[in-house]
Amino acid sequence: MTKYLEILDDKPELIKRALRIVMGRIEEAIARRGVCTIALAGGSTPKPLYEKLAEQSLPWAQLHIFWGDERYVPAEHPDSNQRMARLAWLDQVPIPEGNIHPMPTAAADPQQDAAAYDATLRNFFGDRPWPSFDIVLLGMGDDGHTASLFPQTAALTVGDRLITVGEKQGEPRLTFTVPLINAAQNILFLVAGENKQEALQKIFHSDADGFAYPSKLINPDHGVLWWLLDAAAGDRLAPDQAIYQTKSRPEP
Repeated sequence: MTKYLEILDDKPELIKRALRIVMGRIEEAIARRGVCTIALAGGSTPKPLYEKLAEQSLPWAQLHIFWGDERYVPAEHPDSNQRMARLAWLDQVPIPEGNIHPMPTAAADPQQDAAAYDATLRNFFGDRPWPSFDIVLLGMGDDGHTASLFPQTAALTVGDRLITVGEKQGEPRLTFTVPLINAAQNILFLVAGENKQEALQKIFHSDADGFAYPSKLINPDHGVLWWLLDAAAGDRLAPDQAIYQTKSRPEP
């Protein structure tokens, strides 16, 4: 496992850096296996990255797109992570529809739809305990949550499934489990904004409580973990708080 922390000057620079890393990892995965699997994040921070990806020339038939979490709303709902990614990126490029694998939200039963997406992943990746995505994109809330893994919730303890039901203020969400995220080859946190400073200080402290700040639980088994922060988010991180010893910018 390798970990990197990079603090970029502002959000546009963060997105530029994320694009370079993602493009490099796509190229690497396709060269190695002929396919690249990407799990997308919702929220406002990754949207400009999706818009930049829509401008690239990529081997679209060799990309397979999944989602790391989803609000339990119809696909056309304004709050849908799928809808945001489609409008910003996927509807703008000639990617085969069969290569897009959204989380289902139509069964009126979150547990049933979580099980259905679990089966989708197992069918796609084959018979292995933990599928390994080439790229998992993550954001982080000001409470330290990531995907739909919220502080002090039961979803944090799920270790025998790929997908579970998260909950925020009584509203269900589908989400990757912690072990599934940690099985990825490359995990990229994209974190922007001054309101993230307090949570980041807690997460980057060596004795942080992962159940209070779930992003702390993300530690890949064998892959690479990238924390990309803008200066507003990373401004208050002190050297003795950082659990990562480098702020260098390794080539993707």
